Amino acid sequence: MRDKEVVVAVINKNDKVSSLKALTATALSLPGILSPIAHAADGDEVDFQYSHYQEGKRDISVSEVDGSSSGISGTKSFNPIEVDSLHGSARVSLTDRVKFAFNYLQDTWGGATPMATVPYLASGNRAIKNTADALTGASPYAIAGAGLKNLFLGSRSNRLFQTDRVDPNTGLPVFKNDTRLTHVLATASPETRKQGDFKLSYDWDNAAVSVGGGISIEDDYDSRFGNIGGRFDFNQKQTTLNVDLSYTNSYTHATLDHDDYTKKSLLPSRQLTEIVGESGTTIEKTIIHGTRQDWATHFGLTQVVNKDVLLGADFSYTRSTGYQSNPYKGVAIAFVDNNPDSNTYGDLPPGVFPTQIAMFTEQRPDVRNQYAVGGRYVQYINALDAALHFDYRFSADDWGIQAHTFEGDWVQPLGSGWTVTPRIRYYSQDAADFYAPFLISQQRYTLDRLVDPNKLPAHYSSDQRLSGFGTLSGGLTVTKQFAKGLALETGFEYYTHQGGLKLGGGGESAYADFDYWVANAALKVNLSALGNSGAGHASHDGHAGHQHGAHEPAGVMFAHTLPKAGDFMVGYRYMWNSQGGDMLNGTSPVSDQAVVDRGCTETDTLGCFLTPESMSMSMHMLDLMYAPTDWLTLMLMPQFVDMQMGMRGLDGAQSIDIIPNNLGHHITHHIQNPHETGGIGDLGMYALVKLFDNGLHHVHATAGLSAPTGDVDLQIRRAHANDGGYHDYGMQLGSGTWDFKPSLTYTGQVDKFSWGAQANGIVRMEGKNKSGYRLGDMFQGMAWGGYNLTNWLTATVRGVYTVQGSIKGQYNGSSVGQFFNPNNPKEETGFIRVNSQLRFGPQDYPSNYGGRFWDVGFGLSAVVPSGDLAGNRFSVEWLQPVYTDFNGYQLDRDGALSATWGVAF
Repeated sequence: MRDKEVVVAVINKNDKVSSLKALTATALSLPGILSPIAHAADGDEVDFQYSHYQEGKRDISVSEVDGSSSGISGTKSFNPIEVDSLHGSARVSLTDRVKFAFNYLQDTWGGATPMATVPYLASGNRAIKNTADALTGASPYAIAGAGLKNLFLGSRSNRLFQTDRVDPNTGLPVFKNDTRLTHVLATASPETRKQGDFKLSYDWDNAAVSVGGGISIEDDYDSRFGNIGGRFDFNQKQTTLNVDLSYTNSYTHATLDHDDYTKKSLLPSRQLTEIVGESGTTIEKTIIHGTRQDWATHFGLTQVVNKDVLLGADFSYTRSTGYQSNPYKGVAIAFVDNNPDSNTYGDLPPGVFPTQIAMFTEQRPDVRNQYAVGGRYVQYINALDAALHFDYRFSADDWGIQAHTFEGDWVQPLGSGWTVTPRIRYYSQDAADFYAPFLISQQRYTLDRLVDPNKLPAHYSSDQRLSGFGTLSGGLTVTKQFAKGLALETGFEYYTHQGGLKLGGGGESAYADFDYWVANAALKVNLSALGNSGAGHASHDGHAGHQHGAHEPAGVMFAHTLPKAGDFMVGYRYMWNSQGGDMLNGTSPVSDQAVVDRGCTETDTLGCFLTPESMSMSMHMLDLMYAPTDWLTLMLMPQFVDMQMGMRGLDGAQSIDIIPNNLGHHITHHIQNPHETGGIGDLGMYALVKLFDNGLHHVHATAGLSAPTGDVDLQIRRAHANDGGYHDYGMQLGSGTWDFKPSLTYTGQVDKFSWGAQANGIVRMEGKNKSGYRLGDMFQGMAWGGYNLTNWLTATVRGVYTVQGSIKGQYNGSSVGQFFNPNNPKEETGFIRVNSQLRFGPQDYPSNYGGRFWDVGFGLSAVVPSGDLAGNRFSVEWLQPVYTDFNGYQLDRDGALSATWGVAF
């Protein structure tokens, strides 16, 4: 929820609404509105798509004041919002008339984004007499203290800056005018949203009805939605009417950071909860919460004019009620002291008044009515075998926003299965009625006096997405259609967002301009085409491309080769594991005091302050296999990873009060907020060589390389380099090194029985990664057995032994912190570059990784025996820990789940 309106929404391309369009439509669509319900397509298909959204760096203007000289202008560059998205979907025909569709969407984002707008002269990143008086654009929060002593407003509300010069004629200070604005940035550690939805439809000859629903969940926001729709065909199916009705219920429960000094005092009590001393600590929590409901309806009409022309029109209406603000957006309010104390400020020229700034949480209306009308024109150009698409959409709401969207693309087949689609898009919107970069209130503000809300607007927001602006973008999509129903697609689109691009002018000033781009890659498998071509039916014997019916458990990788040259296999693999319960040292549970005393003793003398209480990891992998010869199978395995860790304070730990504030607030952040990371993992590339095969017994060797494509430098609040410190080693997305991954596999089968054994390992081929460490090597041995319960269902049991080495090295000097003298904890040594991340618990120490483990797995494997989906195989396995011997101090293991799907052709 932290910056939900920029989250990449991956929507089915058959709807002609791309993820790129969703990005700039967000100013008219707050969280919960753009919910991409699954699309029940005509053909059976499985799709996988990865997208990356990346904003350009924002050069935020800051004014540095040293207390004795005039302002020093400059800019600071921050790593902005970036989003990694994974989208998977399946559409299958249950019968000739009943169809089912399912979508899974996951996106992880992090970086810096504007939380408010302030006068340029209020953006100092150094103290003006007192650090607490500064409102800063150089850190992840705004300090709303007593106000800036050097900020003054003139009679026309223009900003003025006092210099050291004095007018010799009047003896009064001299002021310089400055009306510039700049953003205050807030930073976010990586956060993950997960969404699943479905649609079930029934088709008649000239009509169809569908019902669907889904859920979207993240740490501070969740929504549940459902819809019902109908399609009606007329005029020999040349005219089609689509009608949809949907309902969404959303709940915001945002825990504001301990160091967020935004004022919440004007929020209704029903939206605000403050918790003090939770879990026996002295940590305070502030939670903003609220419920929202959305009802939406859509009517769409499509008309086939002739064989070359298609026209479409649609109308939609949405009514939203409830909490619609973004709890992480603030509004800077300048409070003007119209009766200044000359003893405090000295004599001032006429019309110049001292001003204090405080940051307040935005307040949007509780009701919003939105409507949109649009049209589409599609022209086929026979001479070029191409199609021109042109779309226009007008949107408006009762908040005062009106928006226009123009989009055109050209679909050009090139032959041999290649298609290119260039596109251009323009979007423009007016500002919301209650939008203002910042507010001015004619009342004095002090910390011990409540603000008079009657002197403020009822609603206000400085969210730039509610301002007036325009965007212009251009992009290109390239698609390659292979035989047997397989297609690959890649696309790129670049946007520029500028106030000057708004239709009719009057857009936001240039300080809010920025650029961004979106890139995506997709794999699409048309199961109907595979079935119609006979692909997959070769597996009616239950082999499904696996050798001689030996169906390995879902958690085993590299366990089979493809039978013959020219064979291809596409698969998806999901792996999830969890840790929780006791902290262990070796094989034994240990108390909090033992962790405090001995879990963090490598370099510090103060011991541990916190420890993990839960951790989970999800991994999504594609298995792409091709056999160039009968004896060689090549395999490519891209990965998408996300992880979550919850922390708790340790009983018996020393008080964080003994630590300088610059470290103590990190501990508070760890306990208040679960940590999340996610994105692309390491890329696996493998060659499987068949060594022996006599029909009953099969042996093959695998030589693999893992490329370091996963991030190993993720930081907490990664606004800019050196901010917040590294996430611990176990929360990074890859190894950061080139790794050699060999294995040797044996499988066999007699009648209904099958069995196998495998030895595999990971050897790190580099001494350290770019962050200064390397993961430990690993060896794993396993054996399994299976029994065919039916001709399509197999049960398996597996035993696994694993040895994992500890981490070598440590994080290098990419983190900055304020440290203390261990012999005198209250003595600060200042800001220094350190050789590790900030260390507060056992998870931050390289020696507390790896160990020796025994596990037992139980699984089922099923293959579709006949029909158009014949040969599709589904497997699942639960791996239960039975023996754990950790290196150092680590959180106990709960278990692991593996699930796979695959089809060979």
